[in-house]
Amino acid sequence: MNRKLSIFLLALIFIALMGNICFAENVDLPVPRIGISVDDPETPADYVDSIKILIMLTVLTLVPSFLVLMTSFTRIIVVLSFLRSAMATQQTPPNQILIGLALFLTFFLMAPVYTVVIDDAVSPYLANEISQDEAVEIGSKPIKEFMLRQTREKDLALFLDLSGEEYPETGLETSFTTLVPAFVISELKTAFQMGFMLFIPFIVIDLIVASILMSMGMFMLPPVMISLPFKLLLFVMVDGWYLVIKSIMESFI
Repeated sequence: MNRKLSIFLLALIFIALMGNICFAENVDLPVPRIGISVDDPETPADYVDSIKILIMLTVLTLVPSFLVLMTSFTRIIVVLSFLRSAMATQQTPPNQILIGLALFLTFFLMAPVYTVVIDDAVSPYLANEISQDEAVEIGSKPIKEFMLRQTREKDLALFLDLSGEEYPETGLETSFTTLVPAFVISELKTAFQMGFMLFIPFIVIDLIVASILMSMGMFMLPPVMISLPFKLLLFVMVDGWYLVIKSIMESFI
């Protein structure tokens, strides 16, 4: 006990001495000034740098929309949500886990596409090798190719008819304003089909448990309380997460 008290007193004395030393020295630390100023550019390079910053800030504000509507994120998060609903596990896994998993699966699937965009469009543009229009045209091609592979012709034709646009000779000539909504509803349809398949085995377990409870006259006992452990057991025994993630990933191939 005395030893602990001595250590505590020494610590207090050390802190007090350090405080006195700091105040005694009165060291003036430089404080950086951070601000935003608007000045007249002196060289053409200043114009280019300002435009690049403006484009970067604009793209950053649109990143969530790009992530949700122009990648595999929509299908992944919808399927994972259906899985949680089918198992009736309420908020397990939490939303943060599902969104994080869907986010990194999206990064994994979209990595080849955005690698091409960066190598062929972004890097040459930042190096002033190509113009902004050329960078947009080159960078949009791999993204459109990915979206067209997952978009049904019926959905694409629907928005082409609604927009009054002429049918393009090639899919790459389709505008993003027409391609994005067609891609989204195609993704939702595919996700709902996969969600239906996920519901079937869990519904069978619910029906079996409910029938057994009714035959035993246990009407007051919620079937969900009995069926949930069997659902978890079935899901673990068949290595459900492996099968679900594998099915999602292979659906994009």
